[in-house]
Amino acid sequence: MRPKQSVVQAIKVALRGMRILLAERAFRIQLTIGIGITAMGFYFEIESWAWAAQTLAIGLVLMAEGINTALERIADFIQPNFDPKIGRIKDMAAGFVSIAAIVSLIIAVIIYSEKLTLL
Repeated sequence: MRPKQSVVQAIKVALRGMRILLAERAFRIQLTIGIGITAMGFYFEIESWAWAAQTLAIGLVLMAEGINTALERIADFIQPNFDPKIGRIKDMAAGFVSIAAIVSLIIAVIIYSEKLTLL
């Protein structure tokens, strides 16, 4: 068991984890999409409820991608060779990201469908 960390140490560890995630291609893609959707929010001047929903949706996708990445790394550490059971675990983790992305897409349609038809 690790000794208890100070708040500063905990923040440093969290920031290191975020840097590691930023090195992952899939995470950067999701982050880029999130930034693009955020720009759309400013362009269309969406309402407060929409900002809240959009921010939660983007956060959900990024968290799912981070969990997926961590699970894949753990699986590769436990079993570096191909194993169909590990493959199923990785597929399930990828499914988490897909679910988050679908929910986020539904939220985006709710927020932007009317605004995009006005263009």
